[in-house]
Amino acid sequence: MTQAASTDQLQSMDRAHHLHPFTDPTEYARKGGRVMVEAEHIYIRDSEGRQLLDGMSGLWCCPLGYTQPSIVEAVYEQLQRLPYYNSFFQCSNDRAIELAAALLEVMPDHFSKIFFTSSGSEANDTNIRLVHRYFDLLDQPSKKIIISRENAYHGSTIAGASLGGMKSMHAQFTALPYVHHVQQPYWFKEGRDLSPDEFGIKAAQAIEAKIDELGEENVAAFIAEPIQGAGGVVIPPDSYWPAVKEICERRNILLISDEVICGFGRTGAWFGCETYGFEPDLLTFAKAVSNGFQPLGGVAVGDKVAKVLTEGGGEFAHGYTYTGHPAACAAGLATLEIYRNQGTMEHIGNSLAPYFASQWHQLADHPIVGAVRTQGMLAAVELVKDKHSMERLAPENKGALVCRDAAIESGVMIRAIGDAIASAPPYVCSEQEIDLLVDRLRQALDKTAAEFGIST
Repeated sequence: MTQAASTDQLQSMDRAHHLHPFTDPTEYARKGGRVMVEAEHIYIRDSEGRQLLDGMSGLWCCPLGYTQPSIVEAVYEQLQRLPYYNSFFQCSNDRAIELAAALLEVMPDHFSKIFFTSSGSEANDTNIRLVHRYFDLLDQPSKKIIISRENAYHGSTIAGASLGGMKSMHAQFTALPYVHHVQQPYWFKEGRDLSPDEFGIKAAQAIEAKIDELGEENVAAFIAEPIQGAGGVVIPPDSYWPAVKEICERRNILLISDEVICGFGRTGAWFGCETYGFEPDLLTFAKAVSNGFQPLGGVAVGDKVAKVLTEGGGEFAHGYTYTGHPAACAAGLATLEIYRNQGTMEHIGNSLAPYFASQWHQLADHPIVGAVRTQGMLAAVELVKDKHSMERLAPENKGALVCRDAAIESGVMIRAIGDAIASAPPYVCSEQEIDLLVDRLRQALDKTAAEFGIST
């Protein structure tokens, strides 16, 4: 047996050979990083034996935690039986067929087709192809523009990053010219001079104004997450989604719900669109569909779009080598079985999410917390220097970065997003573990306040 590498050896190899996503390679070469080697239940352990409570479910993608032997067994058995075959050229496999049917059973009734990918980024690329093909078949070829939101995240491919509205990403490539962006429904950051409902209407009306600017005959779709995850757990005002739904329906604009983070229980329902009461034409899924145990994503296609594509639409010249990968689909089937057999959605809605919200909101009294928000098993706190003026704790998001590092020192993995701290813990947390997460975050807030000379 090969002797396990030491932490120093692993870190040295990592700095020398591994180019990391969303990382400054110069800084990483100087500082290095934490090497994760084990995980159990909701805890991750690094190469030096330090254990962290994972308050982010991996990268929003392991809501059932890390100990799910039925998913592991399903993948193992599939790899022994049929480890791979493609879905091109009139071929399929039993696991992809079964998973497509199983997904449609838990999705809103108006969805009728599933297109599989390996990630949310690929799924959103697929959405562009589906939208353009749909309007071409309807003899409306000018409808090519897709409207998205500022500060949105829809993946990291050229198409996904173009759909996203993050300036730091756009600064590093040339975005697709047919994607345009409008105001996000981020009340705390952009709308505190209005009531939340007034601001929600204003943010929705920005979509209609953009349609008028670009021409309804040129606009094909609007894409958005029900709650912006990587944008800072931006929970929209109650007035926002009903207004968006009405605008898209009236203006002949397809509505795409990106549920890569919100799907499979994160907002308290199976899908975020159900939480907010709208019916998208296309739905992007990934992450929690396989509990992160295998790379898997896809698009659920609504009846309106599916009918046009499948009834005389000809070949859809699009796909990926790993579309409908049998081992990934086996993981998806096993994950769905757990959600259904264990009543996961009911558990979240009836007990887990209310308890999580009650504990998280206790952080509102902290001197550097300007706002607290939760929905389902998503939460964020806004960090401020002064609760009256809501002045940010430090420039260039430094306050949140300090707080994140302090949280890791205190034994909990959370995420810094802008000037906010975000958490999306696994659904298998006990109430005691939620208490532990919040207690450790409070310790981190205390340390952060002390770092900036604020008394607690």
